[in-house]
Amino acid sequence: MTFRGWKAEALEFFDRLGADNSKAYWQAHKQEYVELVRAPMEELLAELEPDWGEGTIFRPYRDIRFSRDKSPYKTNIAATVGDGYVHLSARGLGAGSGMWEMAPDQLERYREAVAADRSGRELTRRVAKARGSGVDVTGHGELKTAPKGYPKDHPRIEFLRYKGLTTWQEWPAGPWLGTKRAKDRLVAFLETSKPIVGWLRSNVGPTTLPERGGR
Repeated sequence: MTFRGWKAEALEFFDRLGADNSKAYWQAHKQEYVELVRAPMEELLAELEPDWGEGTIFRPYRDIRFSRDKSPYKTNIAATVGDGYVHLSARGLGAGSGMWEMAPDQLERYREAVAADRSGRELTRRVAKARGSGVDVTGHGELKTAPKGYPKDHPRIEFLRYKGLTTWQEWPAGPWLGTKRAKDRLVAFLETSKPIVGWLRSNVGPTTLPERGGR
């Protein structure tokens, strides 16, 4: 199947689910979710995967074990595709990429690369170019001051204070969302984010620490 965007009814489904976030409503309207929301996401990922990597759709069920909000269902659909992230809700479409939360060994390598003149200046250049294209580049868990061992007046203190580095862009809902332009905007975002993702791959890489609970 060819991706043709999401119909307005897909966003209306999320609006109604937000008003009645119950098992009864979900079971009565689950087929709408499958056909109007999930199917287009599957079509989108199938078209993106050859160029951007494997895609995975998140489950529609909320983890309510440690939340005061016991609403059982998410009022959005989200997926990953390679290093990218796609998010659709009644408000519109969003996309992200990068490393949201770095493990301790990743964070150490990241800070060393930011502080080093060559790699640090290259990151600054790539971030400036992405921001100039309308992509938001932000950090997760930003420290209030410089991390231990780094000067407070470091020329790249903004990046040193981050515990993760991501790109993000979102587009309010409109008629374009029901067309192939939705894919075009995502591809443009991924292309713009690619240099930053490449920097992270080269200078940070995956964690070598065992997962929590692992042996």
